Amino acid sequence: MPLVLTRTDLTGLVAPADVVAVVEQAFADLADGTAAQAPLSVAAVDDDVHFLPMTAVSRRAGLGGSKLLADIPRNRDRGLPAQRSVLVLSDADDGAPVAILDGGLPTRLRTAAASAVATRWLAPDDARVLGLVGAGGLALEHVSAIAAVRPLEQVLFWTRSDGTAAAFVEQVAARHPELKAARVDTSAAAVGAADVVATLTPSREPVVLGEWFHPGLHVNVVGAPPRPDHREVDGEAMRRSRIVVDSVATALHESGDALLAIAEGAVTADDCRLELGDVVTGRAAGRRSADEVTLFDSVGLGLLDVAIGRLLVDAARAAGRGLAVDLSA
Repeated sequence: MPLVLTRTDLTGLVAPADVVAVVEQAFADLADGTAAQAPLSVAAVDDDVHFLPMTAVSRRAGLGGSKLLADIPRNRDRGLPAQRSVLVLSDADDGAPVAILDGGLPTRLRTAAASAVATRWLAPDDARVLGLVGAGGLALEHVSAIAAVRPLEQVLFWTRSDGTAAAFVEQVAARHPELKAARVDTSAAAVGAADVVATLTPSREPVVLGEWFHPGLHVNVVGAPPRPDHREVDGEAMRRSRIVVDSVATALHESGDALLAIAEGAVTADDCRLELGDVVTGRAAGRRSADEVTLFDSVGLGLLDVAIGRLLVDAARAAGRGLAVDLSA
């Protein structure tokens, strides 16, 4: 019978390194054609509420799945998350329902893992300092995932919120006592002193500028919602970088970081056509020189939800977690 898995059921089930491994394989499968990703579409009756079904199928996972993402910025005024989601998984052969999962934790885990895969292939091998612009829900998972692929020694982070800063320092100390997490005064400081950067804000306007980039830097652009008018980095950041995307179709449809830079003439659409899966499979080079600046533009793929869904469902069954429900009764 299919499992219903709550956020509590899913917490602590899998190790970051295992999530990174399945996400990396999912990128390779997409490049190899053994997984398929449906075009990203948006259902909306106004600009305040967007519903995005993110659908994919994976032969390796033996699953088809769809995550329904609700992007509702005004939820913040209600004290609610701006994004909520639920993930539905079905058997790839006969369509039988396999599981229904709260989408929040899988989203955080796979988003951080995607950044870690990009970091593994694009960042300097000796990267030691991680810079975070934003310290909210995605931040701790990024520390854990990137620490799985690089020997991190320090985390520098910028946030406007004193409460968020205090909570993040406490979380890092609890999970990674070997790492020092230090708050900096500006986002420029978080970028300037880092080897690897992740932008983790739901910003509509740039919070990171290309003029701050230094030779050898790798940047994961992660936080902005999949809306073509939202961005975290400016056109100069895109122009100064070798751009790698999770999916060309997704980036050129929903990534404001890419689309606004193209509209400004900072880059062209052709500059945004290198997919991470092609790097992972060796069809394209990873980091090409010590001084190269690389940027991973991450919008989010339903395939990654399916891949981590397989990992989580198997772990939940092994641990005896979740509620088995006969949906056909």
